[in-house]
Amino acid sequence: MVAYDSILVCITRQKACERLVKAAARLKKEDGELYVIHVTKENWNFIDNPSDGETMEYLFSMTKSYGADLTILNSDKIPETIAQFAEHYGVNLIVLGESPDGSQNSFKHRLETLLGDTDTKIMAIPNTCAI
Repeated sequence: MVAYDSILVCITRQKACERLVKAAARLKKEDGELYVIHVTKENWNFIDNPSDGETMEYLFSMTKSYGADLTILNSDKIPETIAQFAEHYGVNLIVLGESPDGSQNSFKHRLETLLGDTDTKIMAIPNTCAI
């Protein structure tokens, strides 16, 4: 199994995203870095919604348990923001969830295009993956 020095996990506000962080933690070198990012649209505000707040609290705790920090950024250009983050931190691998229907993931394709001049790999974890 290939191990990576620096991994970025892209998550949503769903508790099911733990499977992505868990998969990434297994792919990380022992002394490697694990980053977790959630990019929201500019107008999203989880502070006013108690269930979103609880979910974010869970996600913060869960990422800490895997030795990662959760970064939340606001941007209407989500793939571009993730690509910039990955380039800034020298990320070797980006882990994201596969689209629910298993079809071609346009988000993944956009990231691949944006990171085409780098050595960053992108891995989509299937929804049915029990890691």
